[in-house]
Amino acid sequence: MTGPKDLDPSSRRIMIGEELRHARERAGLTQQALGEPLFVSGSYVGQMEAGTRRILPDMARRLDETLGTGGFFVRHCVKANRSKHPEQFAEAAEAEVLATSIMEYGAMLIPGLLQTPDYARAVFLDYQPTAPDEAIDKLLTARIERARLLDNPTTPLLWVVLDEAALRRPVGGPSVMTANLCHIADLMRRRRAVVQVLPFSTGGHASLHGSLKLMYFDDAPPLTLIEAPATGRLLDDPATVARHQLSYDLLRANALTPKQSLALITSVAEDYDHEDHEPRA
Repeated sequence: MTGPKDLDPSSRRIMIGEELRHARERAGLTQQALGEPLFVSGSYVGQMEAGTRRILPDMARRLDETLGTGGFFVRHCVKANRSKHPEQFAEAAEAEVLATSIMEYGAMLIPGLLQTPDYARAVFLDYQPTAPDEAIDKLLTARIERARLLDNPTTPLLWVVLDEAALRRPVGGPSVMTANLCHIADLMRRRRAVVQVLPFSTGGHASLHGSLKLMYFDDAPPLTLIEAPATGRLLDDPATVARHQLSYDLLRANALTPKQSLALITSVAEDYDHEDHEPRA
């Protein structure tokens, strides 16, 4: 199967995933049965078929051997795995496009889907202070394209818990923070995102280890993202996903209501705006 030349990687993965499903069914195998010789779970096979997981070169080789597909998956996995995103985050960013709901806890930073370009640029520069402008611009372009996910008025459902630390840390300076918090407030008023703030007064909570992200799909098992500096890993283990969902539910239970959160976000934005317009000594 050869897709159109201008097919983007995510769409190509969906088409290859459909071919994988057809090949598996022709072989008379369930997802679980195919997963056994591949040393992965049946849900992992389901995610490859849905296009939410990449088919990496070694996996492509094993698929061709197991299903007798004559090198089809090896030939097509390279183009399907091309991404504009950093390698450690590419799979997660591409899964976002297919998610029906995304639940995220931002511990120290405003999550990427809620970032303005100026805020994102400041984050990239802080993380890579010696990177050339071309590299920063490439990252920024990919981040802006990710945020276009919210151009759809209803899908995905985005529910974010923001730690108060993310509001108070002046990434990029007062004017950048003012604009980003106003952007979040606008998304909330338009009912495009549900945002709750976890206030400092909460004290300890269920995700003191750091940020948290869960993604849910119509036709594939849910995923949770484990992130660390320069690395990221998607997990589909049901026990791990359930544990992270419980942590997220506890965060929501301890956070301010959306109405209270909107009031706090607006107040902090006004504080930054006032700071930005104070006379300089």
